[in-house]
Amino acid sequence: MKKICMIGAFDTKGPEYAYVRECILARGHEVLMVNTAVLGSTDLFAVDVEAEKVAQAGGASLEQLREDKDRGRAMKIMCAGAPVIVKSLHDEGKIDGIIGMGGTGGTTVVTAAMRALAVGIPKVCVSTAASGDVSAYVGTKDITMIPSVVDVAGINRISRIIFARAAGAVCGMAEAEIAQSEQDKPVITASMFGNTTECVNACTEKLSAKGYEVLIFHATGTGGKTMEGLVQEGLVDAVLDITTTEWADTVCGGVFDAGEQRLDAPGKMGIPHLIVPGCVDMANFGGLDTVPDKYRKAKRTFYEWNPSITLMRTNRQENEKMGQIFAEKANVAKGPVAFLIPLKGVSILDGDGQPFCDRDADKAMFDAIKANLKEGVTVVETDNNINDPEFSAKAVEMMLDLIEQARRQARR
Repeated sequence: MKKICMIGAFDTKGPEYAYVRECILARGHEVLMVNTAVLGSTDLFAVDVEAEKVAQAGGASLEQLREDKDRGRAMKIMCAGAPVIVKSLHDEGKIDGIIGMGGTGGTTVVTAAMRALAVGIPKVCVSTAASGDVSAYVGTKDITMIPSVVDVAGINRISRIIFARAAGAVCGMAEAEIAQSEQDKPVITASMFGNTTECVNACTEKLSAKGYEVLIFHATGTGGKTMEGLVQEGLVDAVLDITTTEWADTVCGGVFDAGEQRLDAPGKMGIPHLIVPGCVDMANFGGLDTVPDKYRKAKRTFYEWNPSITLMRTNRQENEKMGQIFAEKANVAKGPVAFLIPLKGVSILDGDGQPFCDRDADKAMFDAIKANLKEGVTVVETDNNINDPEFSAKAVEMMLDLIEQARRQARR
C-alpha cells in the first residue's frame, strides 16, 4: 500500500478531487489530502492539511488573505507554503507520490509543491495548461503534465477518463519498485554542446573506463539548471563543467540562459568541480530576425548553426565579465575546484581560422579569471582546442585529481 498526496483547491474542485480520490482508494492505496484553497474547503472527504497550515507555512494567516482579497498575494503565499508542507510530509515518510489538478492558477500552486520533491518521487498534474509550454511549471523536476482536454470543472464523459487515467498513472508510478544495483558507480555530471561534443564524448569514455557513471547535460539553460538541481539533491559526486556557455546567454540575453546561479551548486555542496570556459565564445538566439536590434546594428559576428539557432560571437567586454563571474564562483567553493583553459579555441567555431576565432576576446576572459581568482585555485592552460584529444585527456586527469583531493579531505 502506498500513500498518495492529493493537493489542490478543494473549495472549487471538490467533486473532481473526490472522484480521483475514490479512484486511488479503489487501487488499495491511502490518500492524504492537502487543501490550498484560500476561500474554503469541502465536506466531500476528510482533509488532512487545511489551507490555514499552508498559508502559515507561506508566511501569512488565511484570515488575513481573505480580508485582503488580493488574489495575487494569496497565490504567492500558497505557492510558498505548499512546497514546505509537501516536503515535510515526504521527509516524515507520510507520502510516496503526489497528484494535483487545476487551471493556470491551481497548476501554479500544485507544481510549486511538486518541485520541492526530489527527482524520482511520482508527480502528476492534470492541467488546462499542459498542452502548451509547461517549462515554468515543471522546472527541472520530473513532473508528469497531463492535459485536462476539457476544463477541470465537473465530472463528465471526458474528464472522467482523464482523471481516472491520471489516478492510475500516479498509482502505477508509486507501485513501481526501482531495483537497487550493487554495481551503481560514482556519478560525474558533464555539460555538453554541439561545439564540445567531441571533447565530452572522449572524457566520458575515459571516465567510464575508470569506474564512473557520466551523466551528460545539454547546455541549453534547462540542462544547466537540471544538472545543478541534481547536484543540490546530493545525487552527484563530481562535476566536469566542459560547457559553461549558458553564462554567455545570461550576460548577452540569449535563449539558453540558465540563471545567475549557474556554477553555484558544486561549490555549495563541496564536491569536485572542474570548470572549462567551453563555448563562451557564443550567445544563442533563435532565427536571425530574433537577434536584438542592438546587436545587429553593432554588426556583430553571427553564425547560423541551424535555421532555428543563430550564434553571436561574444566580445572582449562580455568575456571579461564572464571571467570575473567564473572566478567569483570558484572563490566561494567549499570543495576542490580548478580551471582548464584551451588556448586554441573554446569551441569548434573558435578554432584557428574558424568564423569565431578571436584570440583577443578569449584572452580577455582567461586574464579576468586569473586576475580575480583567489590564491590556491589551480588554473591550467593548454595549447589546444577544446576538442583536441590532448585537451580531453588533461580534463580527465584533472577531474580525477580533484576527486582524489576530495577523498583526502574527507579522511582528515
